[in-house]
Amino acid sequence: MAAPHRFPARRALLLGGVGLALAGCTGTPTAASTPGAPTTTTPRATTPAGATSAAAAAPTSPAAPTTSALPPGLTQADVDAGVLRREVPRSGGGALVVVPGSSPAPPSARVRTVRVEVERDLLDAGLLDATAFADFALGVLNDPRSWGAGGTTSFARTDGEAQVRLVLATPDTSAALCRPLRTMGTLSCRSGDAAVLTWYRWVEAIPDYGEDRTGYRQYVVNHEIGHVLGHGHEPNPGPGRLAPVMAQQTKGLRGALPNPWPNP
Repeated sequence: MAAPHRFPARRALLLGGVGLALAGCTGTPTAASTPGAPTTTTPRATTPAGATSAAAAAPTSPAAPTTSALPPGLTQADVDAGVLRREVPRSGGGALVVVPGSSPAPPSARVRTVRVEVERDLLDAGLLDATAFADFALGVLNDPRSWGAGGTTSFARTDGEAQVRLVLATPDTSAALCRPLRTMGTLSCRSGDAAVLTWYRWVEAIPDYGEDRTGYRQYVVNHEIGHVLGHGHEPNPGPGRLAPVMAQQTKGLRGALPNPWPNP
């Protein structure tokens, strides 16, 4: 796997008053249209030849801290979403590993399979509880307010072949996966069958959501999976009105009300 482009700056960014510039993000490239970007197609494809499968080789996630011993700057809601340290490395090695495990879909007319992948460096650095991240994301997608409202669609997690991939990666790696879009590592994207989330926003969220980082995480999962399901961007409705989930809320709400859900 080719190493992603690296920011010309120090290795890690400790959050707290530090922001990265947002870039425009239009279009939805397929995985085949992102030359040089790190990709995974099956669990075995994420490791070099001769290595064990990505699912089998994935490191065990660090134990989540208890409520009485939360890391500085984190809430229990952050930990429940898989965040173990409030630190954002600008780049990693680019290797994606499949989060082992599966979960059935709630009853519905149609079931879509989802495979969750994370950048190995986030695990090795003790920043991410991959199982908690996967559980959080599937909980969002199977919430009645998400894309399956009315029992039309539900989502089953698998660590094998899947219709949808959900990827969480460092800013540099997410930017490489999103090419030719210019996300600068601060915007998430859809690339082919993958919803690619940047660790920067997973930790930092956006100012318009205030302290509700959980709400923003729900939004970005629903928004990028919405693209994979075929939904395009919707316009900002204006001040005082609820923003559609497919509005580009990360770029700023401009007075509209934050909304994480397709069917609030």
